[in-house]
Amino acid sequence: MLELYGCPPTLLNDPSFVERAVRDAAAQARCELLQIAVHHFEPQGVTAVALLAESHLSIHTWPEYEYAAIDLFTCGESSEPEAACDLLVERFATSDHLRNTLRRGGPPVRAM
Repeated sequence: MLELYGCPPTLLNDPSFVERAVRDAAAQARCELLQIAVHHFEPQGVTAVALLAESHLSIHTWPEYEYAAIDLFTCGESSEPEAACDLLVERFATSDHLRNTLRRGGPPVRAM
């Protein structure tokens, strides 16, 4: 999970820019992009969701707050989500960001 603060509103409100960022981040993460959907809200904001063979990537922007929320969920040993996050931090020209990694999976814990 990646939160971007202090991003230029013009970037956050540009659906073509956001789509290119998603495509490039998927490639940087070494993931296979299966499908992408992008929606530009009125009066502002963009949501882009990419279906990856390894799971998904989503970006939701709030230009009025200079903020973007990004979720990158991957599986497999060959994906590199950290590299995608580095690319997105740079691409969105953020003044600050917060990155959280949540490890999922493993055997279930059963109550006795």
